[in-house]
Amino acid sequence: MGADAAYLRLLAAGTPAHFIGYYVLVMGLQGRPWNDCKGDEKKALRQRFDALKATASTGNAAEQRKIDAILDQIGVIEKRRREG
Repeated sequence: MGADAAYLRLLAAGTPAHFIGYYVLVMGLQGRPWNDCKGDEKKALRQRFDALKATASTGNAAEQRKIDAILDQIGVIEKRRREG
């Protein structure tokens, strides 16, 4: 599956995003000590983490809109106003 896909699943399951958690997952899957990554490699991991976090929050917002629409349709909640 790979570290990125696994981390996205963790985020989708409700795990709060945290760079160290992602970092440890990547290092562990490579069979390396958690603190083995430094310099440019660590910067690149941070960029991947930020991209994954953004992807997850976009996906969560879309899922929440779907859930809200269904709940509104069955009369459980009022439709939320669009902000912005």
